[in-house]
Formats: sequence, C-alpha cells, structure tokens
Amino acid sequence: MAVCPGDSLLLWFGLGPGSGAQCKNQWLPTGLRILSGSLCVTGPCLPTPGCQDHPQQPQPCQLDEPAPSSRELVCTVHFACQTLDVYFLPLVFLCRDCTLLLLWVCVLLRTSEPKASNASRPNILLILADDLGIGDIGCYGNDTLRTPNIDRLAEEGVRLTQHLAAAPLCTPSRAAFLTGRYALRSGGAGFRVLYWTAGSGGLPANETTFARILKQQGYATGLIGKWHQGLNCAARGDHCHHPLAHGFDYFYGMPFTLIPDCDPRRHSQMDVLAGSAVRHYVSALALGVLSLAAAQRCGLLSVPWRAVWGAAGLASLGLASWFFCYGFMRHWNCILMRNHEVTEQPMDLERTTGRMLQEAVAYIQRNKDRPFLLFVSLLHVHTPLPTTKAFLGRSRHGLYGDNVEEMDWLVGKILDALEENGLRNSTFTYFASDHGGSLGARDERQQLGGWNGIYRGGKGMGGWEGGIRVPGILRWPGVLPAGRVIQEPTSLMDVFPTVVQLGGGQVPQDRVIDGHSLLPLLRGAQEHSAHEFLFHYCGRALHAARWHQRDIWKVHYVTPQFHPAGSGSCLNQHLCPCSGEGVIHHSPPLLFDLSRDPAEAQPLSPDSEPLYHAVIERVGEAVARHQETLSPVPQQLSLGNIMWKPWLQPCCGTFPFCWCPQGNRLFPTSSCTVLRM
Repeated sequence: MAVCPGDSLLLWFGLGPGSGAQCKNQWLPTGLRILSGSLCVTGPCLPTPGCQDHPQQPQPCQLDEPAPSSRELVCTVHFACQTLDVYFLPLVFLCRDCTLLLLWVCVLLRTSEPKASNASRPNILLILADDLGIGDIGCYGNDTLRTPNIDRLAEEGVRLTQHLAAAPLCTPSRAAFLTGRYALRSGGAGFRVLYWTAGSGGLPANETTFARILKQQGYATGLIGKWHQGLNCAARGDHCHHPLAHGFDYFYGMPFTLIPDCDPRRHSQMDVLAGSAVRHYVSALALGVLSLAAAQRCGLLSVPWRAVWGAAGLASLGLASWFFCYGFMRHWNCILMRNHEVTEQPMDLERTTGRMLQEAVAYIQRNKDRPFLLFVSLLHVHTPLPTTKAFLGRSRHGLYGDNVEEMDWLVGKILDALEENGLRNSTFTYFASDHGGSLGARDERQQLGGWNGIYRGGKGMGGWEGGIRVPGILRWPGVLPAGRVIQEPTSLMDVFPTVVQLGGGQVPQDRVIDGHSLLPLLRGAQEHSAHEFLFHYCGRALHAARWHQRDIWKVHYVTPQFHPAGSGSCLNQHLCPCSGEGVIHHSPPLLFDLSRDPAEAQPLSPDSEPLYHAVIERVGEAVARHQETLSPVPQQLSLGNIMWKPWLQPCCGTFPFCWCPQGNRLFPTSSCTVLRM
C-alpha cells in the first residue's frame, strides 16, 4: 500500500477481540490488518483455542466503517478472543516523510505475526494402525489386552463410537483418508489393493492430500511408516505416486505393506494366493512338453523337434519367471526408504519397530519450533506381526495380543515425545485404524487377526460393521473436552477437511469432497453428524448404505457368502470376495436399525418394521444421487497396474542385485535417539 508523505501519521495499536471488523470474537486474523481510507487488507481468520461457536469456514475481516482519514494508517493485531478488554495506544509522529518509519514499524509487526498465527494453528499428529479391530482396545471394551496409553488418550480427549472406514482394505481406505473422497473417485477399485511395490498403480497425481494443502500453509509434513499408495508410473525413479509427490516433505518407511514374506521364517502368502496357480500352470506345461517328447521319440506323433524344444523353452521361461517373482518376494516388497532412497532391502523386521519410533521422535524434535503435520502410519498390527522380544509372550492372546500391546507402548512413546518437547497442549492428536480386524488371518496354531467386538464381519467386508467400524480418538488439551464420547456416524474421510481447517487451508472446490470437518461436532457447536448418508463399497460394488435420521438405518444390497456357513468369515480363502459366486445379492435388501441392533443380528421386515418400505426407498434415492456424482477415471488397481514390472522395481543397487540389509544409511547421526522400555 502506498502512503503519501504528510505532516502527521497516526498509528493505532489495538489489543482486543475483533475490534472494527465483522469477524466474530472467536476468530483471529492471521495477517496484519492495515486500514487506509475504506481499505481493509488482512489474512483469513483462523480458530482460536478455547473459543466456541466459531463459523465453520474462515471469513475475511471487513470494516464496519471507513477509517477516519486517508492519511491515517491503522495496524491492529489481535491476541485473544474473549479475555482481553480493548485498549488503544495512539502514537503521533510529526515528520515530513514517514514512509521509512511506516515500513520499519510494519516490518516489526510482521515479524511478530507468525507467533500469533502459530498459536491458533496446532501441530497435527495422526496415528493410523493397520488391521486393528475396534474390540482390541481397552477403552472400547477389551479387558484382556493392556492398552493403557491409547486408553489415556481417550480419557484426555474425545472418543468416537461410530467411526467408519471408507473401505474395508488398506489401499482404498488410506486413499480416502488422505483425500477425503471415496476411493472410487480416484480409481481405487478393481483388484482392491496394490500387490507389488513395482506395480504402476497408485494415488493419482491430480488428487489433493491434506499434506499438500498444509505444506502450502507453511507446515512441515512428515510420513513415518506404511504408504501402500504406489510408487512409480513408467520408470524406476519417476516416483509419481511417492509420498513426496503428494505433499509430504519427509518420508521414512515402507512404500508397500507388510506381508508374511517379510518374515523369512513364515510361509509365503503370495505363493499361496498366486504362486500356486502359476506353479500348477508351469507344471502342466512341463508335463505337456515331456509327453510331446515321448510321443515323438516313440513315433506316436509326427511333431517337429523344433516345436518340442520351443515348448520346453517356454516352460523353462515360465518356471524362471515364477521363481524370479515369487522366490524373491521379500526382496521386491519388503523394503525401507528414506525419501527417494532405498535404505534397506530386504528389511529386518526385528529392528523395524525401533527404527519407526526413532524416526517419529526425531521428526518431532526437529520441528518443535514450527507447526508440523506428522502422519505415523503404523505397521502394527498387520501380519506377520513382527514383535520385539520384550513383548513376546506378554499378552493373553498369543502373538497378535503381544503385537497390540507393543503398538500401545509405541503410541505411548510418541505421546511422551510431545510432552518432553512441550508440545502436548499445542498438538491435535488423532488415533484410528484403517479398517476392521482380519478374521481370516491365522496359521495352524492360532488366530493372527483382531477382534471386532460385537460387530459382524471383518477386514475385506465392505458392508458388515466389523469390516469398517474402527476406533477413533482425538485429543487437543484445552480445546476438546476430555472424556467426551460421541455416538454420531463419522468417517475417516472427515480427517481431510478437519486437518485442512486446522491448518488454515481451504478445502478444494473443484471436486467432490465426501468428508466433513469434525470440529463443530467435537467442540459441541453441532449435536449431530453432518453425514446424513454414508455408502459402503467393496471394490467397485456398493454393498451397503446407511441413513442417519433420528435412528441409524443400514441397508445391505450385497453380502459375502460365509464359508463354512455361520462362521462369520470366508475361511476357504484369504478375503471374502466383493462379487461373483461368493456373494449374495439381496432383493429386497436387508434392513437393520443400528440404533437398536448394532451387531446386525436381526434383519427387519415389512411385518416387523412399519417404515421398512419408506426407508428402503429413501436410501435408494440417496444411492442414485450419490452415484450420479461418480465420474469415469483411470483405474489404478486394474490388472495391468497391479502386475509386477521389473523396470519399476526400487533397488538399492543395480537391478536385479538389490541387496542392502542393515545399511549404514539407515539413520543420520542427528536423528538417533535412545529407546527405553
């Protein structure tokens, strides 16, 4: 702004709530407000800790009346919302040219601006467990597993009892978590998850994550742990799906996910799922080649020897391909990266927990003097359940219980790091699981998956509550009421607009955002969830939908066919299918009242529920409107995108000689911390 030299310059410094502006008292302007004539220059308004009834969206400050004189410059900085009275200190300077003085004063005020701004922008810590059942935690009713740190988080914050994943499997659920959108909108359907680090599918570059928006707002943005949203597109090292391409400025962890192959002592799950089919195919081809050779030798068939040798070469190539893919599964998928660099290949599971904790604590220490977003994407409690010796045999529920209790210890250490760095009260902390516990994870001795409490179904089941209802805990001391329990339907997709609002950003307006900010609900400004309807997908198929009216109605269109019948799971295969012969299509649909029957044990009928037809019709209309908002997009989980492509394989050496176990590049000296039990 240009200010003409004059005989006098009047500077007003104000301490007080929203003086001279239409911003409510509960909101602070982040920028220095400069008023000249009728001009108001300011930044957006942000929520202030401890203030209530603020608007959901930031509003620009506007003048109630123009400034008294075009030669007056009024600079107002607000420091509190309701506690300070309004004070004004007029300073009059007589001078010929006050331009230099003006610039000097405003520079000083601008220098102090970030501190006032950061006070209203909390640090954000997001902790997401993998495959954790809602019934595995003490504060959700488990009295046989010890989870004191997570329970303490719930006591000091808000606990959500109807928190829902947007998908029942890792890749689509996490895509929805990062973007606030159903995974179908970003192409996250098809084969349901990514199966290889060297596949070409992943989170598209045109999707906007909360990390990208907060980075634009000046936040440090870090991801420690599991990614599972793809890595490369066309060439090794293009990193088109990498976390650093989606707004994170630091990444340490697995670009893929834990699989049984990561533990060299366990049998290969991928070999069971896909390798066995390849092995049978190669065996049949080899048998055919031998039969041709024998027939040719005995004169039973007139087949050129060139054809026989060609078939033999094809069989050998198939066998070599199978062995190269599945025999080296641990090397291809079980790797650790720091930013774009592969640091360990294959990874050492026994040391991984300590490394993840060191990285998380070091990130907090490095960024304690600036606002940060830290997404700790835990490897716990996914199979093969790597557990340190200190926790083996401690629980009453075998290896899975040991892993849950170690996870709780890990969460406690991260929370301790906030406390030790003086960040507890200035950090918004969130804990959840990406979907329900796995009922099909087991070996010949024990169950290796979680417990979903009273809820029916589990991981991979898009409609049943056990596959999608997850723990949800939020803490922000002094802002969110301690010990509060909210029973309204909420979604993992709600984290996106919540985090964006906390960081002072704007939710994208050029696309459909399915999540809603949790802040009005958490702080008591709203009594009911903003979700009237939620839709529950299994791959591409819509399995169920819920309607939050006075009651909470749940309509099932498709359910998996359990095997054996009555088992509550599909024990004849790794996951229940989404379509085909393994599902049941219900016409008319199944209807449950979750308010009275959260376990979905008794489906309603027109005879038992007078509103049956009205509810089915109302939900059907909502489904139709929702599906009209879905646009065709490239499928990221198509067969071509999930296949292993050697030219996309991340490698710490020269491919295929990828070998750097326990390399010296694992930890920079500055990030090493001592771990104590």
